[in-house]
Amino acid sequence: MADPGRIRVLLVDDHQVVRRGLRTFLQVQDDIEVVGEASDGEEGVARAEELRPDVVLMDVKMPGLDGIEALRTLRDLDNAARVLIVTSFTEKRTVVPALRAGAAGYVYKDVDPEALARAIRSVHSGHVLLQPEVALALLSQEEGGGQGRGGSLTEREREVLALIADGRSNREIARALVLSEKTVKTHVSNILMKLDLADRTQAALWAVRHGIGA
Repeated sequence: MADPGRIRVLLVDDHQVVRRGLRTFLQVQDDIEVVGEASDGEEGVARAEELRPDVVLMDVKMPGLDGIEALRTLRDLDNAARVLIVTSFTEKRTVVPALRAGAAGYVYKDVDPEALARAIRSVHSGHVLLQPEVALALLSQEEGGGQGRGGSLTEREREVLALIADGRSNREIARALVLSEKTVKTHVSNILMKLDLADRTQAALWAVRHGIGA
């Protein structure tokens, strides 16, 4: 039986030695439990659906279904796992697409082990891990989107938007506002339409830039 006080983590990486190293370190953390592994994106999606982990550590470059496509698939399936992308410094250009696809943040492959544990705890708590240069890149790409349209949002939509900016999933927003997930999805769709934005990441950045939420 799973310990409700521990963060359940799934490792998705095509290098067995990397998975073994991550598992070895994470297993000594009192509040983190590695519940499974996968060697490619397709297997990662299947294992995430089967195991329902709290956090997925997802490599970007893998044979077959890569990390970003696997992430998009999980979001299409409405899987509630928070995905932390693991990338190399030379793959920085993949970070923005990953965040657009719904990643909760990213870490570099040479991350200090203690920093990795902190990152897992942070995204599990609902935070989004963004380095300043990546946030700047995202904001510059979204500049102009939704400007001046915030006044068209209803009070409820502004509440939902604030929770999106806080990194909450639809399920968490539904629980916080005592709504059904279907109603929350409708509010999210309306927010994106009114602000002329493409996804939740853009909405979260718009909210932060305009003083709503996080």
